[in-house]
Amino acid sequence: MAAMVCAGMVTFVLLYDTQALLPAFHDDFGVTPAQATLSMSLTTAGLALGLLVAGPASEVVGRTRMIVGAVWLSSLVALLCPFAWSWDALLVLRFVEGLVLAGLPAVATAYLREELHASAQARAAGVYIGGTALGGMVGRVLTAPVTEALDWRWGLGAAAVLSLVCAVAVTLTLPPSRNFRGRRRQELALGEMSRAALADPVLRRLYVVGACSVGALVVVFNALGFRLVGGPHHLGLGAISLLYLVYPLGSVSAAVSGAWADRVGRRAVLPVGCAVAIAGVALTVPHSLVAIVAGLACLTMGFFVVHGIASGWVAVRAHAAGASASQAAAFYLCAYYVGSSVFGSLGASAWSTYGWVGPAVLALGLLAVVGVLGLDLRHVPAIAPVSTTRTSPAALHPPGRPSH
Repeated sequence: MAAMVCAGMVTFVLLYDTQALLPAFHDDFGVTPAQATLSMSLTTAGLALGLLVAGPASEVVGRTRMIVGAVWLSSLVALLCPFAWSWDALLVLRFVEGLVLAGLPAVATAYLREELHASAQARAAGVYIGGTALGGMVGRVLTAPVTEALDWRWGLGAAAVLSLVCAVAVTLTLPPSRNFRGRRRQELALGEMSRAALADPVLRRLYVVGACSVGALVVVFNALGFRLVGGPHHLGLGAISLLYLVYPLGSVSAAVSGAWADRVGRRAVLPVGCAVAIAGVALTVPHSLVAIVAGLACLTMGFFVVHGIASGWVAVRAHAAGASASQAAAFYLCAYYVGSSVFGSLGASAWSTYGWVGPAVLALGLLAVVGVLGLDLRHVPAIAPVSTTRTSPAALHPPGRPSH
């Protein structure tokens, strides 16, 4: 789990290290707020594309090789970003960074499902998602003060060095797979794997939950910097980055909700996280900085509850439905990062047109969709896991209440 937390940190440090720097790109390159968000949107779009390949490929090359390779390749690309000679060059490097990052999130939940006992899987997924929350905070808190003191190139360089340290930690500590059974390339049957991962109604709903929940989070945080550098707050990038200190609350909420889900079921926990996130967006509407901070805290906690539950649920439900866990995870994360790319850009346009009301209304609408789907999932019948010879005795589901 220590290795997976470090791996999760790499993912979110490198995905979102430019989010706090959007006003700096606006000033340095003369781009609009919507164009500045492309430094994130293209990265997440590249990641979404890479996930469609990385998930099936892990069935051949193995989970641990895929994870270790992804953290090293993405860290090396990150080292090139500070040397980008133009805005277009930076965007190309950010897109490539998303592509090579895909190997990590594509297999993380499948790896955890294979290596851990069923009674600990939701809790483990929550801890892993907590690592991504920590990475999201560290990436933003690190890059913004460095950028304010020097410039954005030094900020991105600091994030690259941190990701290299995490890559070393993952390489040294990640245990090799014990329960993974690889397939030959000719045995993959990608069409059949994809159909199985798309046929189940719970999986389809979870894909939409991932896209809309992260969309709401990115909409708010993308517009946040532009809102706070102007009146009435007039904050610098370093001061704005301190607001990302709410992210450890996401780590805690993801881990706690995972343990809670192991006891009462995922179906009961997911709508609660959505309700907390909705309350958080509503709190950001007033101009009071205290209310904004409280709203960001609630939004962050609620989002990571939803994402932690949904991402872990995908792997378990896919296994129960007889689908490939890695392929289902790839579809979930593809939807997740497409949602981040599309809604993040829409949020920046909404800010330019309507002020803070635009991003707030968009985020609330997305969370309303999550809430409706979360309540609907409570009424979809659970299914018993499909028997498979690839599941080890240590990973068998114990008798008791199913939560698939």
